[in-house]
Formats: sequence, structure tokens, C-alpha cells
Amino acid sequence: MKISYNWLKQFINIDWESQKTAALLTDLGLEVEGIEPFESLKGGLEGVVVGHVLKCEKHSNADKLKVTMVDIGAAEPVQIVCGAPNVEKGQKVPVATIGTTLFTNEGEPWKIKKGKIRGEESHGMICAEDELGLGESHDGILILNDKLKPGTPCSMIFEIEKDEVFEIGLTPNRADAMSHYGVARDLKAGLKQKEITKELITPSTSHFNVDNRSLKIDVEVEKNELAPRYCGVTLSNLIVQPSPDWLKHRLNAIGITPKNNIVDATNYVLHELGQPLHAFDANKIKGGKIVVRTMPPGTKFTTLDGIERELHEEDLMICDTEKPMCIAGIFGGLHSGVTEHTTSIFLESAYFNPISIRKSAKRHGLNTDASFRFERGIDIENVEYSLKRAALLIKEIAGGDITSDIVDIYPNKMKDFEVFLAFEKIDKLIGQNIPQDTIKSILASLDIKVRNVTEAGMGLSVPSYRVDVQRQVDVIEEILRVYGYNNINFSEKLNASVAPTGRLDDHRIQHIIGNLLASKGFYEILTNSLTSPHYNNFLEDTDKGTTSVEIINPLSGDLSVLRRSSLFSALEVAKYNINRKRSNLRLFEFGKTYHQSSSNRHERKYLSILLSGSVNEPSWTGESGQTGFFKMKSIVETILLRLGINATISIPTSSTVFSEGITLTSRDKALVSLGVVKKSIAKQFDLKQEVLFAHFEWDMILSLLENKSIKYKEIPKFPEVKRDFALLLNEATTFKEVYDIGFRTEKKMLTNITLFDVYQGKSLPESKKSYAVSFTLQDSKGTLTDKQIDRIMAKLQSNYERELGAELR
Repeated sequence: MKISYNWLKQFINIDWESQKTAALLTDLGLEVEGIEPFESLKGGLEGVVVGHVLKCEKHSNADKLKVTMVDIGAAEPVQIVCGAPNVEKGQKVPVATIGTTLFTNEGEPWKIKKGKIRGEESHGMICAEDELGLGESHDGILILNDKLKPGTPCSMIFEIEKDEVFEIGLTPNRADAMSHYGVARDLKAGLKQKEITKELITPSTSHFNVDNRSLKIDVEVEKNELAPRYCGVTLSNLIVQPSPDWLKHRLNAIGITPKNNIVDATNYVLHELGQPLHAFDANKIKGGKIVVRTMPPGTKFTTLDGIERELHEEDLMICDTEKPMCIAGIFGGLHSGVTEHTTSIFLESAYFNPISIRKSAKRHGLNTDASFRFERGIDIENVEYSLKRAALLIKEIAGGDITSDIVDIYPNKMKDFEVFLAFEKIDKLIGQNIPQDTIKSILASLDIKVRNVTEAGMGLSVPSYRVDVQRQVDVIEEILRVYGYNNINFSEKLNASVAPTGRLDDHRIQHIIGNLLASKGFYEILTNSLTSPHYNNFLEDTDKGTTSVEIINPLSGDLSVLRRSSLFSALEVAKYNINRKRSNLRLFEFGKTYHQSSSNRHERKYLSILLSGSVNEPSWTGESGQTGFFKMKSIVETILLRLGINATISIPTSSTVFSEGITLTSRDKALVSLGVVKKSIAKQFDLKQEVLFAHFEWDMILSLLENKSIKYKEIPKFPEVKRDFALLLNEATTFKEVYDIGFRTEKKMLTNITLFDVYQGKSLPESKKSYAVSFTLQDSKGTLTDKQIDRIMAKLQSNYERELGAELR
């Protein structure tokens, strides 16, 4: 929210420098995020002075140019070449001196330099009004008052307003501060706490009166619960034209583009008092009547931006007797607004139900200055005052007359909020005793009335515009922010409670595995749980019996459901990185997937891992191979081993997102699915390189963890021995079978089995393959003898032959 300091000073007489005021506002909870200078004329005409044309002669080498001698208040006159047809001797003109920076209509700067034009030197430029930003005319140079003294800065002649604009990061609860008047109210309270008493200066409406009753517009409110208060008045004989400069300067300072005096007046009052208003062209109101109602669903309505919208049955509309004219509190209609031909208006000021406005604005994707305020709750007691203020302002800048009495439909007057404030509660929450007189002073500065006082506390009446102060704790917060958080003493001792956690606590396990992956070069990602329903097309055959959890009010069509799979979020991250030349990816994420069944909704925790690109960065030591399936499998097994889960069974995966993959199970529970992502899916994300992905069912894994004791054994002192077998096996035999049989055969001396070569070729029988397997043997109590080794190897050979039909090659 932008607040003009000059505008703010119209409400409260303060001569502090802006930084000091900003610090006080920040202490009050209205955080000033920055201060920007503003000039009503860019550059402020710095370097532009009054010049007196002493001589004006035709250029010897150009028919349309003239050579002038101009007195600019310096020791000697300067020569300036000018192409304007109206330049003459004796004129007082604006001169941009050497080094002056001017700005184009698009805001681009350009600097005045000494130069030569057709052989004649030129020391400056005599300016037209558009070159100075004072108008749009370029027919000739600007002629100034003949009585001006040469050398006088033009910034002293023209009304150039310099201002400072506060950018306030307003929190959603502070609806009362969404205006210059609201900020001034807070500033007054803050100054009072510093023993500086200032009165608020509010625009007077005492001279409001009806000039005649020649234009009456009836009003009917069908939905009082949606429009608790509705006011309006008519003005006639208006002249729609550009606003005066002072009004343009105020709006420009806070980033509002002026349009015409009627619209600008409503915008001015909106940002001045926080009350949105709307002006209807009275001649376009059919039947001479305003009806506040809802429309049948599907009704078409074209808004000011030219977009035809389909109305919802709960959208509150401002209508005439024939058609809707405005989405109440949000956006006007294309065919009922003020134009340059408007002469009479119906001026609306109302209080609309915040929930209704918020839903309608969200429904139509509209966010306007008016809806921003109505959604949060404006001051219902300020509605009529703001209407009078706006009517008088329009009458001042657009002429005309007030041609009707004010219509004010306010059937159920809103009462102030009543709160009981206990003194004990104040001390308990703040942690420090604040004198009662100070508390009463702060409450008075915030317009909170003390109705009664007892030993236990005070009965308070909170004004209706403070919609965020309805509870005892809200009042205490108000007291504290005005009293000053910096004035609260704090202890040097820090007390903290530490919640006990077990060894198998979820967050603790996640931390262990996260550190493990990070040590292996992985980066953790955090993705949005909201995703596109389009991704469900890839999950048709998986997770049967569930559907996506849909969002009632999605931010967009691409974020309209909660994710059912962790894969697509990871692929989006991969696409983002690869598009930025980061093709070697090691990513992991802890998160949740969401599922809708016929009877309930379910959340499932997961750990996902994505691998793609090269194993290592290219180096002079050797080429880097591509990440493959077995690299992913080794990482998955490392994680399971770190968790103490090593008795897993590998089966082919049934997932439709993998072109090839496996599922690791334990105790008949699926723990991890991993594999190569289908090219057809990767293509949807513009991924051309192979992507490997693993999805851990984290809830299942946590259910298998046991609080096991840590076991250790001494490092053997005696040497290990390696022996190899070249086994001729059936093609369907897996290395896991070889591995399991080996350790069943010899549990004491056998420490490791590795597969170091696989061969299938012409020299082998059909449907056969050769495994080159290495066996590591070691005895912790002594050196193995040849006899012991031969006995173990013979036993291994016998079991392989019997159980697998193996042959030694």
C-alpha cells in the first residue's frame, strides 16, 4: 500500500523527516518497507532556467533554423541554435542548459550537450512545453511571462510537487489502516504515546446541501444481508474534463493513473478515507431506479475491461429495472460508467458483506482497490460521510449541482463491539505491568471507549471500523503495539521446553536419511502439493480405487488438484534445472501424496529420489558414465540398510510410469518402487535424457523399524582369502539366488560374495549364461588353511550343482 507523505500531512500536522515518521509507523505495526521520492514532473526542471532572447537571426546554412543569443543570467549570453518557428527577439523562454537531463514521453532520459548544428555552435536548448513535460504541444517553444528575470530556475515558476511515498506492508487484519486517514489515526496514537498531542484534520462536509431535487433515483435493496448499508445521491450539470493538477499529483504519487475529474474524485476519496465509491451515468439507469440484488445463474455481464462474464447466483449486482450495471463492490459495467459525455451521475457509497465480495472476486478472478477493502471490512459508519465528501469534491472540480436527497438504506444499525479487559490478563500476556492511566490513554487514542472500570478490569466499546479487535487478546495487542514492543523489558534467561523424542521418531529418521543422501551429493527439493489434473492420465492403472482430491477454489487450472504421485513434481524440477544447463541431477524429497476414496481422504508420506545425467562431472582422469538402473538400486539398498531393513524381496514393478523397474518388498509390504521413467512421460516435460526415479512408501518403512540394539564386532586380525567360480547357469537364474545359497551354505567363514562378470555367447549352450563369482573367506580366530578353504569351496560347488543345476566351467 502506497501512502503519500504530503497527503498524510493534510490529516495530521507533522514536520518530522520521513525516516523518523516511517520508524514510528513501523513500530506501530504498519511496516514501512521503503520510501520513494516523487516529483510531479520528472527531473523537477533542474537545470532549466529563464532565458531572454537578445538576438535572433536566420541560420546561414539552414532555412528553418535560427541562431539566437540568450541571456540566461550568466556572465555572458550563450548562443543557441533553435528550429522553432515562433522564436523571436525579446522573448522570455525556458532554456535547458548544458548538462541538463530531460525526459521523453516514455520516461527515457536524454542529456543536453554542447554541439554544432550546421556549422554553428549551440550551448543549450530553448524548449517547447512537451520537451519539459509541461504539456503535449510541440508547435513551438514555450513563451514565458515577460517580467521574469533571466536565470530564474523554472522549478520556481511552475508548480512542481515533491513528495515522499511510503510503501507499507499492510497485514490483512488492518482493514482500518487502508487509507491515508487510517494511517493518520495510528500516527496520532503513536505520537500521543510520545507525549506529542496532535489533532486529526478531517475534510469538512458541513456545507453539504441539496441545490435542487430535479433528479431522483429510487433505491431498492433486495439483499440486506449482502448490503447492510447503501447510500446514494445524484449530481447534475457536470462537466467531465481532466482533473486539476493538485488532484493528479496526489493520484500519480501513489501509482493511480488519472482518468477524468469524476472518476479521479472517487479514487481520491477511496485512498483518502478508505471508502470505495462508484459513479453511474444517471442517463443510463433505466426506470430511474437502482436495485441491489442477485441475478439468475448464467446471466451474461460485460465489465469495464470489455470481458463478458457469466454471473453466479450468489454474485451481488447493482442493477436498474432492466439489467445489471455493476458487480457490487468489485467492478463496474462497460455500459453504465462515466464517459466524456456524462452530465449527471448517481454516486454510490455502500457497505457490502465481506464474505460475499471475497467469494465473487475470487470467482471472477478480479482484484480491485474496492474489492481489496470490502473483502477485509470497511467502516460502515463512514459510508454517508464519505459520500458527502465525494459529492462536494466533484461539485468543486466538475461544477454542477447536488440534485437529490441522500438515500440511506441502513435497516439494522451495526453496534460497536463490547469487550471486557482484565488487568490480570494484560500483565500475564505482556509479562510486564503497564500503569492503568497509560492503558486508558492508549485506548482513548485508538477511539476505544472505557464504559466502566472495576478492580478486575474494564468494560470497553470498540468502534465498528476495528473489525480485527473483538476479543480481549486483540485489545491487549493494540495496547502493546502503541505502548511499544521496544519498551518491554526482557530477561537474559531463555526458557525452553524440549519435547522428548524416541530413536524412531519420524523427523529424526528423515534427518538421518537426509544427511546420508546429502553426503552422497544429493540436493533436497521442496515442491508444491498442488498440481495439474493432467498428470492423472499417467496413473490410470495404478492406485486403483482412488481419485484426486480436488480444490474447490483453485488458483489456476494447473494447480487444481492435490498430487497422487511424487514423480511429476520431481520431473518439473528436473525440467527447470536441465533448461538451465544443470543436467547431472541427484534430487530427493520428503513429502505427502493425497488420495480420495469413496469413503474418505488419505495422506501418505513418501521419500522420492530422482537420478539423471552423468555419474560424475567430466574430468581428465577419465570419462564419466551415465547414471544407470543399478546405481539407483544401490542407493535405495543403502538407505534401507541404514534403516536396518535388509530382508527385502525384489519383484518386477507393476507401475505404469516405468519402462522397466522393480519393487522391493518386506513382510509382504511394498516398500520401494524404482525404475526408468517411460520416455513418453519424460517427453511431456521436454526431457530427452534418461531419468531414474524411486518412490519410498515412508509410512510402511516406519512401521517396519524396530528399536534394535547396536551390535559390533572387532576387526579381524587374520588375512582374508578370495576364491572364484565360473558357474554355468540357466538364463533365468538371478545373482540373488547365488548369493543366498552361498550364505546358507557357509555362515561362519564366508564374508562376501560378488559378481564380477556375466557372459552369454556362442560358446555356451542355448538358454545358458556364465557368472564369474568371487567368494571372500575369513576366520576371526586364525589363518585359514588350504584344507579348510577347499572344504568350503567344495561344499559351495555341491550346493550350487544340486539347487541350481550349475556347472563349473
